[in-house]
Formats: sequence, structure tokens, C-alpha cells
Amino acid sequence: MGKRSRKRGGPAGTEPVSAAGTTRAERDAARARRAQAAERRRSTAASGRPPAPVRRRGRPTIDERPPAPWGKFPLVELVVLLALTLLPLSFVVGGSRGRVMLTGALVLGSLAGLELSIREHFAGYRSHTTLLAGVAAFVAVVVTFFALGKGTLARALLLPVAGLVFLASFWLLRQAFKRRSGGLGFR
Repeated sequence: MGKRSRKRGGPAGTEPVSAAGTTRAERDAARARRAQAAERRRSTAASGRPPAPVRRRGRPTIDERPPAPWGKFPLVELVVLLALTLLPLSFVVGGSRGRVMLTGALVLGSLAGLELSIREHFAGYRSHTTLLAGVAAFVAVVVTFFALGKGTLARALLLPVAGLVFLASFWLLRQAFKRRSGGLGFR
């Protein structure tokens, strides 16, 4: 016996379904989308400009990172390079100058990382909530230490102040990231 082609149909009055499980309307719509995409590719190729990147769901690409306020100048990279240069030189020089160079290297490297973390966090690109809350707690400890002096009261207050500032800033930073990222708690 030969093969018989048969159309599977649903209830009376519905459109017949092909063997692939799609209706004629679905196939026509897919064909129209492919034709529109081909037309866009042809018009883009004729204009000589590169096609616009397609936005995909999920994690942003490196091209979607938040831009620096100073434009394309590689300031953060240069500061990190300076820190990485000062670090080994501090051990070679030694003495009080070496300690100053080491401190400068650590401060410069920390500031470069902190700037990038702040920019990415408040743009909704990547959450740096814990790091930023830790920095806020560190600043609170330093301010408490210098405001109250070296007494027993100052030492007793350092840990509770740091804990309270950390928790409050963690919550506020998490809320800020959720607003910027479209509701995501972390990314």
C-alpha cells in the first residue's frame, strides 16, 4: 500500500494542522518575519553601517557596561597601572618612602575598584551591595574613632556603629539596585 497524506484537523470549523503541528497562519507569519529580517539586513548592508546589536535577555554584555563620566579616556585602568607599579617599587625602595609608596598603591587600587563598583551598582549592571556597605561601615568607624578619640567609649562604640551602618547601607543599596536593575536583587 502507498503512503497516504492526511491532514489532522481539530473540531469542525478550525483550520487544518500540518504534520509539523503548525497552522497555515503560523507558517505565513513566520515567513513574513523572515522576509522583514532579510529586508532589514539588505537595507543595513546598502547603507554601509553595521547592524544594531540585538538586545538579548539575561546578563548584559561587556558593551552594555555603564560608561565612565569622563568618556573613553582609560582613567581607571591608568590608576590601576600606577598602583601596580608603585606596589613592587615600595618594597625595592624600603624605609619610610617605601611605606608611603605602599600606602599610595593600596589607596589608588582601592579607589579605582571602588569607583567602578559604584558606577556598575548604580547603573543596575552588577550588584556590589556588600562591598559598598562595607566601605560605608569603614568610613563610619574612622569618623567615630577620630570624633571620640582613643578612649574606652570610642573603642566600645566602634563595632556597634560599624554593624548598624553596614546593615542600614546594605538595605538602602539593595533597594537602589533593585530600582535600577528592574527588580533584580542581584546580578
